[in-house]
Amino acid sequence: MQLKRPYLLFLGDVPDALAAKTAIGIVDWRKDWCVGQMRLPGCKADTGLPDMDLQQATEAGAQTFVIGVVNAGGVLPDHWLDSVVAALDAGMDVASGLHLRLEDIPEIADAAQRNGRALHNVRQSNQKFTTGQGTKRQGMRLLTVGTDCSVGKKYAALALEQGMRDAGLDAHFRATGQTGVFISGRGVSIDAVVADFISGAAEWISPDSDADMWQVVEGQGSLFHPSFAGVSLGLLHGSQPDAFVVCHETTRTHMRNVKQPLPSIQDVIDLTITCGKLTNPGIRCVGIAVNTHALDEATAASTIDEIAQAHGLPAVDPIRNGVVAIVTRLKQEFDL
Repeated sequence: MQLKRPYLLFLGDVPDALAAKTAIGIVDWRKDWCVGQMRLPGCKADTGLPDMDLQQATEAGAQTFVIGVVNAGGVLPDHWLDSVVAALDAGMDVASGLHLRLEDIPEIADAAQRNGRALHNVRQSNQKFTTGQGTKRQGMRLLTVGTDCSVGKKYAALALEQGMRDAGLDAHFRATGQTGVFISGRGVSIDAVVADFISGAAEWISPDSDADMWQVVEGQGSLFHPSFAGVSLGLLHGSQPDAFVVCHETTRTHMRNVKQPLPSIQDVIDLTITCGKLTNPGIRCVGIAVNTHALDEATAASTIDEIAQAHGLPAVDPIRNGVVAIVTRLKQEFDL
């Protein structure tokens, strides 16, 4: 899949920033690929890009209209349809990270055909996956895992890739979600893979490699989330990580969109090791990535220090602090 650039990011009228995490992630890591954002009345998210209508975006050179949102069920609301069709009529391709196939909506399919434009379903893959084998593969792998969904696993993985490269390691980000695919240009949205093939897809994402290469696999969901634990477990088994980093958001009182209590960081460490040993007996935790976006600087610093002391592991907010402490621990653990 090859997306034409630059992008116009469509946010619709989503209720909060988390719902626009795809667009926000693209801006954070590939801002130079974007000309602006398009929002409908009532939208509560903002990427910080200039607001544009379709004419302004076309004049700025936009090539692909990216539906940069996530929602329950991955559906396209009816009242967004006119905007998508208008983008096609304006000469843009359309790319979506939603679960639905754009071609399955007649108005969109017709508009794409009459304008000769491409439709990209980032969650869909033409790759055929086998079931996971669990056979040990050459190379090293790191997986980000979470106490909940939407806590910063992608950001942590991307920051770790950069931090590891800065430290002289051969590190490569492996995308498992739609935003990661937009950012990296390769990968698969693991939550759209048929359940029997999730671990096989994870093996495909992180294949045999040079012995000293680190593949940094983007985590999904949480082993404790009743909606997504199956995806998280298949990804854990298939990626067979040597190391993992726990990602945690400090203000959650229960898991997102359900009434399930939030597990402790130690719960996540213990269960990840227990389950991960099936395909990699040497799995170990090398750090904790703490999402402190809702805290002031002083509170964030004290919270991170408390977490580090409680678990005997380096803890950082990748955005505020960088990931040097975790990379240093990784190098110590694996004699790099």
